Amino acid sequence: MADSASRPATSSGRAAPAAPEAVVQLIVFRLGDEDYGIRIEQVKEVTITPEVVRMPKTPLFIKGITNLRGDIIAVVDLEERFQLRPAGRPVPEFSYTVAVEAPDYTLGLIVREVPRPVTVPVSAIEPAPEFVQDSGQREKYLEGIAKLPGQQGVIIVLDMPKLLSPSEIMRLPGQAASPTGRAAAKGAPATNAPSAGK
Repeated sequence: MADSASRPATSSGRAAPAAPEAVVQLIVFRLGDEDYGIRIEQVKEVTITPEVVRMPKTPLFIKGITNLRGDIIAVVDLEERFQLRPAGRPVPEFSYTVAVEAPDYTLGLIVREVPRPVTVPVSAIEPAPEFVQDSGQREKYLEGIAKLPGQQGVIIVLDMPKLLSPSEIMRLPGQAASPTGRAAAKGAPATNAPSAGK
């Protein structure tokens, strides 16, 4: 094949194997009617949403705080943050929380369905289109758009460290009480939620 012919030969005279394509692992969840993803290394845990306690003088999209394995973290409704909830669709009574870590904060994201892991090639993630980039605040926390093979659609990839503005970070309840959450080691998230389809 022309591909192997173009690769450098090894000491045995055979063509060197092609380098594997770099991939990104995402944790994907539904917001509104679209799929959103976060890099797996930014996800600490996925769990059924625990009891959330409302805090005074916080933005409406911050639903309150919760005790997640000893860490007090703020819980955020991204559908409300992004204004993605269709008119008439109620806030879910049963939901899941994706605990995510950024350098300056740890928080929980409320999602409707069980998040799922998806692996995509790095080359499949493209910058957000210009019309999105020019639409205001949203472009600041978009890493890009991941194109799935065939007709499987796209995933909007969020850049977690840019999800909240510095002023919003300062208003997060429980941040001062949860430094251990920010310092926790990063890696594959623990999943306490039941698997999809069960």
